[in-house]
Amino acid sequence: MSDVGVGALGALWGKSAERAGGKVNLLISHLLDTAAVAECIWDRLLAPSTKKTLDEVAGAPGGGRRFFAWLCAAHDCGKATPAFQFQWAPGAAAVRAKGLGWHERTVANPKLRWRHELAGAYLLKRQLRAAKWAEQQVTWVWPLIAGHHGVFPDEGRTEPPRAGRGQLQGGTGWAQAQAALFERFTLELGFTDLYEAQPAAVPSRATQLHLSGLIVMADWIASDERHFPGVDQLADVSMTHARERAATAWENLRLRRGWGQLSAPGPEAFRARFGHDPRPTQQLVMEAARHMERPGLLLVEAPTGEGKTKAALIAAEILAARFGADGVFVGMPTQATSDPMFGQVRAWLTALRPDGDLASQVALLHGKRMFNKEWRSLIEGEDGDPEAPFAGIDEYGFCEDEDDYGPAVAAFKGASTPPVSRGPAEWFLGSKRGLLCPFVVGTIDQLLFAATRTRHVMLRMAGLVGKVVVLDEVHAADVYMSQFLVEGLRWLGQAGVPVVLLSATLPPAQREALTTAYLAGAASREEFTADSLPQPTGYPAVTAAWMAPDRSGPRFHVASCASWRPDISAALDVLPETIPAPRSDRTVLDAARRSADDSVVTLLRSQLVDGGCALVIRNTVDRAQSLYRALRAEFGDEVILLHGRLAVGARADRTERCLRLLGAPSQGALPRPSRLIVVATQLAEQSFDVDADLLVTDIAPIDLLLQRMGRLHRHDGRERPPKLRRPRAFLTGTSGSDGGAAPRFLAASEGIYGRHLLLRTAAVTGQSVSKGERSWSLPGAVPSLVSNVYGDDDLLPREWAEDAITARALWAEAQRQRADNATRFLLTRRGDKEGRTLAGLHTVSLPGNGRDTDLDAVVRDGEPSAEVILVIHDGTTYRTLSGRALTVNGDVAEELLDDVLAGTVRLPSGAASEAAGTLGPLPGWLGHPRLRYTPALVLDAHGEGALGEHGVRYDHELGLAVTLARPRRQ
Repeated sequence: MSDVGVGALGALWGKSAERAGGKVNLLISHLLDTAAVAECIWDRLLAPSTKKTLDEVAGAPGGGRRFFAWLCAAHDCGKATPAFQFQWAPGAAAVRAKGLGWHERTVANPKLRWRHELAGAYLLKRQLRAAKWAEQQVTWVWPLIAGHHGVFPDEGRTEPPRAGRGQLQGGTGWAQAQAALFERFTLELGFTDLYEAQPAAVPSRATQLHLSGLIVMADWIASDERHFPGVDQLADVSMTHARERAATAWENLRLRRGWGQLSAPGPEAFRARFGHDPRPTQQLVMEAARHMERPGLLLVEAPTGEGKTKAALIAAEILAARFGADGVFVGMPTQATSDPMFGQVRAWLTALRPDGDLASQVALLHGKRMFNKEWRSLIEGEDGDPEAPFAGIDEYGFCEDEDDYGPAVAAFKGASTPPVSRGPAEWFLGSKRGLLCPFVVGTIDQLLFAATRTRHVMLRMAGLVGKVVVLDEVHAADVYMSQFLVEGLRWLGQAGVPVVLLSATLPPAQREALTTAYLAGAASREEFTADSLPQPTGYPAVTAAWMAPDRSGPRFHVASCASWRPDISAALDVLPETIPAPRSDRTVLDAARRSADDSVVTLLRSQLVDGGCALVIRNTVDRAQSLYRALRAEFGDEVILLHGRLAVGARADRTERCLRLLGAPSQGALPRPSRLIVVATQLAEQSFDVDADLLVTDIAPIDLLLQRMGRLHRHDGRERPPKLRRPRAFLTGTSGSDGGAAPRFLAASEGIYGRHLLLRTAAVTGQSVSKGERSWSLPGAVPSLVSNVYGDDDLLPREWAEDAITARALWAEAQRQRADNATRFLLTRRGDKEGRTLAGLHTVSLPGNGRDTDLDAVVRDGEPSAEVILVIHDGTTYRTLSGRALTVNGDVAEELLDDVLAGTVRLPSGAASEAAGTLGPLPGWLGHPRLRYTPALVLDAHGEGALGEHGVRYDHELGLAVTLARPRRQ
């Protein structure tokens, strides 16, 4: 090592004094700090499966730890270039004083900018090739350095601009300093030379992405000036000192692993966790998990109320114990379904480890989690300011979410330790980091985000690898979302992540697509078909798929059993209504709506004459609101309305009331009313555990219709009125079959679901015959019904043929277009799914910074929507929706924050774009850490207001009503 190179290590800076607590942090100090943090990650966080994989990459037991630390040390090597060192004047002067210079105008030219992560990849390639590393090893390692700021470039971008004429990377003296830097951290980590650091194997691309996320994690922790203040003297820099700093930081940040190496649960485990013996379906799932020879996909299809969730959680224990996972991610279809699952997962973990150590580490990930009382209770810090300390530090040494949390963040940023909460470590709850928490419950979007070509996607993937992934109600993923789900399953399959999928039932084509995607990833194949996948012969059923240990091909385990409850004979009849022709005028539409409402009122008057509890599901909010008014006039307070345009506080209260009145008997349940009618929208399809004596529902595709029918006679032991002792459903929103012609459907229903699936559903529901009801044996008939509707068999009457052909063509084109729209955002593109490295993964990346709020519109298509907070202005002051006074500017005292947020409501799609262009926060919110970017929709004392040209009104019973202005003629 030359004297020039050694001397330069005492001058090359990694963090300026302004970003390192007032004292410059030498570059070698930051590199060793990051390596020391990597050792903490290995010792105190990584799953056994990850350690095993990295040991195999390194080529020796325990070798993965040192190699991982070396990779993390190398991440900022590109800062040892004139392109970086010139940027801070005091540091630049010290470097020049060591004899390392540059041409100022050249390196300062913004057109020649060469970011340090790109420079790092360039230097790394040069150093590793000089050390005689094999080219295949160089090829996969350099993208980890080039991508540590969140984006993987193609190799061409790592080269210094030619117009720089060598000034950006430096000349001979700089080369000596760069070699000295590599030699120093390599020796500090115990390697004899750079050649010895070479790994023995090339990992899969999924493992590379996982490693990249862990490097980013280590860098962000080591960039926190609170725990890693500047070190400006080379004599004070050592691996020993770095390890002391890292250990202290780790303890202060309270970062913890999950359950570590889990013991395999025995036969008694199910009763110990859940208080009862397993049902046949649950036993079937456990046996399938024990049957799998390697990590794979376990798909559970069973009716609602069968206990799939408990089966999945005990299966997760089995798979974690067998394959070395350290935690669980449970993904739900919606925010509303995530909340009760959060409590279930915490209860399961409490039973698994009664000391509460695991249950306290469960993170809830969705945008409305602060309305979850259990979450709030768990994470409120000693200072009483929930979530404010959860931002943390990014790779620049800045608080990454400072724009989101503002003054609240600044208040604790200078403290030696953040405020203490009783929940997961605060660091995990910053932007993009939630999945790194050992146990996570959230929407399925969290997994879908990990399949997008967005900045810092590696952090999301790193949070999934090393866990067991459980996804509930996967049938709820439409064709657009399914593109991201399939892409995510490919990556998880390649990473060896055990995945459990739950569904009421799946069309055979969807079951095959999900299984094929996982196996294609496990086989690292772009074109792969699970041709030999057996089909279940019964229901409930499990399908397990994995690659054989010798990688000779896929292996399957398919089994079925009887449900724990006998089938019930459910009657289904059509309650036809007049469907207006397209473009009918308002008078015709209103008359049809009144007629439809009146027919339901008449039906329920007759059916509930002796009492009973009915559930009515409408496909649109407008229909639900209209019917509610009609039913209230007849039944008074015996009617509850539930839909997505209620303010979140009112919606949560009503949902809880419905569950307590009509849910399963449990602590906190209320006496079942003698008569009750719940009018709801599609909210009642998913994880809405109520028991209805009678169902009235708008027509929907068969799988969703069966989900709705799953609320009929859901709980045993109920005493029901004589007329309602047989489960019965009435189908609305359709004209029925008239003289053999195909039925007509509401325009809104066709807009949501497409005419093709509604026609095929109409055929199996009996609308192809003139009279009579259909009787289904449920849940036994569910698979055949779904298979028929989603299959290709000709099940429609001849009279419907022309209509059906047109509908099918339109549906197929819409499906193709939606799938194509999603491919623009997928992590890998067609032809790139067998790529061996991460180079160029972000060649065409998505705009935005990759935060969850930016990605919602990426993984879910459809009309844009927006959320606003409703406030009242009484002419003098602002008030919350419930009437509590704020100030003339809308300032919010801390004790009023929950009440303000309870007024959050989602606008219909037709008004969302208007809100984005016209609404903003109240003047008094601009300095508030949680309201400063939240739009307010101001209503008058009567609850009325305007949104551009649209009229809006909020009624505490009906929720939000929006009168959309007619579009102007051009």
